[in-house]
Amino acid sequence: MTSQVQLDAGVVTRCRRRVHLENDPEMRDAPKAAPDPASEQRKADATNHRRAVADALGRIVGSNLFEVPSGPDVRSADRERVTLAAMEMGTPYIWGAALPRDPRGGRRGGIDLLVKDSTGYVPVLVVRHKITDPGQGAKTSPLSIPLPDGSRTDPHRKVRPQPRDQLRLAHAQRQLQAAGYARNGRATGGVIGMDADVVLWHDLEAPTWPGGRNALAEYDARFSDRLSVALAAANQKEPLARPSRIVDCKTCPWWPTCDSDLKQGRDVSLVVRGEDAAALRKIGLSTVDKLAELDPTADGPIQLVGMPFGDAVVLARAWLRDLTLVRRVPEMNVPRADVEVDVDMESFGDLGAYMWGCLLSGKDIDEPQGYRAFVTWDALPCDDEARSFAEFWTWLTGIRLRAKARGLSFRAYCYNELAENRWLLASAERFAGKPGIPTVAQIKEFIESDSWVDLFGIVREQFLCAHGKGLKVIAPVAGFSWRDPEAGGENSMRWYRAAVGLNEGDELDVAQRQRLLEYNEDDVLATHRLREWMTSDAMSRLPYAGDL
Repeated sequence: MTSQVQLDAGVVTRCRRRVHLENDPEMRDAPKAAPDPASEQRKADATNHRRAVADALGRIVGSNLFEVPSGPDVRSADRERVTLAAMEMGTPYIWGAALPRDPRGGRRGGIDLLVKDSTGYVPVLVVRHKITDPGQGAKTSPLSIPLPDGSRTDPHRKVRPQPRDQLRLAHAQRQLQAAGYARNGRATGGVIGMDADVVLWHDLEAPTWPGGRNALAEYDARFSDRLSVALAAANQKEPLARPSRIVDCKTCPWWPTCDSDLKQGRDVSLVVRGEDAAALRKIGLSTVDKLAELDPTADGPIQLVGMPFGDAVVLARAWLRDLTLVRRVPEMNVPRADVEVDVDMESFGDLGAYMWGCLLSGKDIDEPQGYRAFVTWDALPCDDEARSFAEFWTWLTGIRLRAKARGLSFRAYCYNELAENRWLLASAERFAGKPGIPTVAQIKEFIESDSWVDLFGIVREQFLCAHGKGLKVIAPVAGFSWRDPEAGGENSMRWYRAAVGLNEGDELDVAQRQRLLEYNEDDVLATHRLREWMTSDAMSRLPYAGDL
């Protein structure tokens, strides 16, 4: 039996509601959100990365690599016919493969690279993210031998969990099997990552998923579900997926539709997300209003994953009153010091941290107060990053020591220490032995001490946040606003590219450097403003959860 719809690999990691909307004929003309510039830039970066890998592989294997024609003027059906002809000829390496459609299984799609062994083809994915971490046990082969039979157990790398990669490989594997061109034996797929120096090989039948499942079984279950959702939508039957707010909503083109539906229905996912919203719907608490009616001091009917049940009730009441923040505690507890430094780091993906911005305030220690930045404008990754990091650490350590010598207390603050801690540790590891670079032990001593304060953690513990906990949400409640109307981490990535002329052909825009400096300065000023506000009399005027 032929399926009425044919889905690509992306559906298995896509929201079920989005799959419905994409296949509902009545939604073809529905308004969509404008493309996210940061997402579009990531797609362009990924395309450039794949092109670089294709060129590198072509230099290695020469005429054994066949590239399927692509472009806006090339029909997908023609690309599929060319790919099928190349497989019939036994071409060793096929780049940009458009795999034959699987009408019975309802599948369509392609894969970056097909490699042939003695019995058939193996799919290889090319991605622009890290696929391994330091360690051991990963199965890899050098790019010069992009075949699973050429792999070995790598003594220096372990697999970095990337479930999406394995599911995409499983989709291609099922297409190859349906077409009769999959290799014999265990299902295997390869991934070439950001560094593009090895192929990481995944055994798609190994029980490496939760519950002892393998990637193929996980894929089959997900794809079957999404296919049912799409078929119901295509046939105008009762929808199998209703809207529910999740993290992916903020970048989904269908968000205007779902946002309107959720608000109209006052859906409970507006205050709790994911599995908590699903669990509440199952017991009849499908709206914010119904949740708000419960007693927040009583034991809840179920246990939530994301928060205590009582907090969810108070959040519902706060949402109904359009309150962004509610105090969870009668009295705020924010550690302060005589000498204080607010810190904000700017990084570019996994390539490095190019800026450490600091705001010095508090008692005088014969050091100019105010904002300063330690930055490199060499395109990452670069050796100059070590210089800027060393200067930042030397300055920060000097402030700590100078305060201690004067008998003054010291604290440094950031907002969400996960990012800063990652690059503090990574920089110490990467640049070990260079002038001014601290040891990993010194970094750990600092981040584990009382001198390093994460304001995000304090916000999470002492506030209930009806509209999110991000600095861009919380700081405006404290009266702070960013100078740049486009201020945001995603946009800063775009500005950075222009500021350093990251890729060959990119136009260098030095003016973007000042924009990034002002953006970073505003971030540390926002952190400073937030903690000043949290320790002021303004807290007595902020609604208290106990009063709701």
